[in-house]
Amino acid sequence: MKFNFDKIINRKDTNSIKWDCYKKFLFDKENLLPMWVADMDFESPPEVKKSIIERAKHGIYGYSMKSEKYYQSIINWTEKRYDWEIEKEWIVYTPGIVPAINIAIQIYTEPGDGIIIQSPVYSPFFHSVEQNNRKLLDNKLIFNKKLNKYEIDFEGLKNLINKNTRMIILCNPHNPVGRVFSKKELKKLGKIAEENNLLIFSDEIHSDIIYPDNKHIPIASINDDLSKRTITGIAPSKTFNIAGLKSSSIIIKNKKLRDKFKQFLMKLHLYSTNIFAIEATIAAYTRGEEWLDSLLKYLNNNLDIIENYINDIDGLNFTRPEGTFLAWLDFNELNISHDKLKKKIYNEAEVGLNDGKSFGENGKGFMRLNFACPEKTLIEGLDRIKKVFNT
Repeated sequence: MKFNFDKIINRKDTNSIKWDCYKKFLFDKENLLPMWVADMDFESPPEVKKSIIERAKHGIYGYSMKSEKYYQSIINWTEKRYDWEIEKEWIVYTPGIVPAINIAIQIYTEPGDGIIIQSPVYSPFFHSVEQNNRKLLDNKLIFNKKLNKYEIDFEGLKNLINKNTRMIILCNPHNPVGRVFSKKELKKLGKIAEENNLLIFSDEIHSDIIYPDNKHIPIASINDDLSKRTITGIAPSKTFNIAGLKSSSIIIKNKKLRDKFKQFLMKLHLYSTNIFAIEATIAAYTRGEEWLDSLLKYLNNNLDIIENYINDIDGLNFTRPEGTFLAWLDFNELNISHDKLKKKIYNEAEVGLNDGKSFGENGKGFMRLNFACPEKTLIEGLDRIKKVFNT
């Protein structure tokens, strides 16, 4: 393989949240193997590293503007990977998708308005709604045992909407359950949004991490109505492991919505871009595709490893994700309390996984595992879990 994803890189003492801060944030344990925060333990593509190093050699790191190459790299990427033709004017820079969600909530809704999420889901969705004094409406995903996958509860969604409901926050590909929603599902969701005049904020940050027989479809690309009521968030951060550079693209076709969004950014002086994020984004989107294709093969192999281990661990179940590098592990057949589950994972297995309940109450009995790591690291973590739960 041209790219060495087996390489073990020591991330300790690099101010890594994943490797240096886990005790402070989540786990009261010194020597855990961290497999939680959704960044990868792989080097970014060589082209990205080279672009950053070359820019750093210049020696002056003043205020920077986004070049035509920057915008064109995003436009070309969305067309090639998602079959979605966008225009330069639609692209708005933000330092992250979660800040963009909070901005959208503040400018498009009022305190007390209802905002729909679909749990179990990324915990900042909850915080973004509640901390902005909006009403959280949770349309919980349904697990289809026959198909062995989560689905949107469309009837529940219709019943949840009332006259004060203004927005739905969509996560696609879905974190943590790994669904890549089909065009049929997205059209059905979009129809409900149209009938009830709801805005959609679509977090599509994992849209490049897609496994065979699945295809990511931006909901805004489906039809004209959805393109005008959707704010889409994409980024190279998860794809190319550059989350620390803080570079996201918020795509808004609707000029009225876009102008309000940009005015709010101007008000907060958040329009300036990280100098290295510009170069990294261009390099990733123009010269990183070969690396990404190799990465996806490696991650898919890691999924095979997880599947084999899960079959050998009594009471542990797992639905293979269609996208993302996150595995949603189901321990509910063990019939132990969630607190006991956490103690066994953290104190006995000494593996740092994300607590399933942080994704909503329907995450009880679950843990999220980040498998974007070298095979050796993954096997070590799975061995620790297997040893504890098979005794």
